Amino acid sequence: MRKPVIAGNWKLFKTSGEAVDFVTELVPLVKDIIDVEIVIAPAFTVLATVQKKLEGSGLHLAGQDCFWENEGAYTGEVSPLMLSDAGCSHVIIGHSERRLYFGETDDTVNKKLKAALKGGLTPIFCIGETLEEREAGDTFNVLRTQIAGGLKGIPAGNVNRMVIAYEPVWAIGTGKTASDGQAQEAHKFMRGLLSEFYDWTIAEETRILYGGSVKPENIKGLMAQPDIDGALVGGASLKAESFASIVRFKQ
Repeated sequence: MRKPVIAGNWKLFKTSGEAVDFVTELVPLVKDIIDVEIVIAPAFTVLATVQKKLEGSGLHLAGQDCFWENEGAYTGEVSPLMLSDAGCSHVIIGHSERRLYFGETDDTVNKKLKAALKGGLTPIFCIGETLEEREAGDTFNVLRTQIAGGLKGIPAGNVNRMVIAYEPVWAIGTGKTASDGQAQEAHKFMRGLLSEFYDWTIAEETRILYGGSVKPENIKGLMAQPDIDGALVGGASLKAESFASIVRFKQ
């Protein structure tokens, strides 16, 4: 049985005060939820502040990215060691916005995944196709390339320590969501790839999330699919009430 994960990616939103207000409101709304892993990914500047507010809540903290070295002359970067020191247990790697705007490649994603695992973090490894790639019928080819590149050289024993997030780029921040069937089709294909690259036990144990305009209104349909194990939530994670509603999808 794979424990569902609901992760909120705040992206470039929330000052310290806003972050504190959010967590103060959220924690009581989800305090009785023990069968869902809840993760919050704030901006780097408020990680330590948010962690203090999360103490004793059972919620997890994530960085939105990390570098592949723990220290060095890398101006502007944040290392896995620094994320752990700030209280993080998870880190998002390979998000489509990092790929689109900041030159992230399958090779750099691979380096970051290895560094995060070595640093004891749980990576949330993001993959997904653009609208043009989907319309060209290349969705499965893109997913195969991104998974193969991201997991290159990572042993089986580390794969099920990760979480994989399928985020069709055409559905991120657009209000469009892959249909339940489209999402399930992609998730089933990715689980098959894990079985092909490793074995069926690893494939069955690895959690695969859906990301792309997830809302309280569509979470139940998505979570009813056999290969969808949770959600990576963007805009709807910025308000405590809507994020809590997604976390409470079973109710």
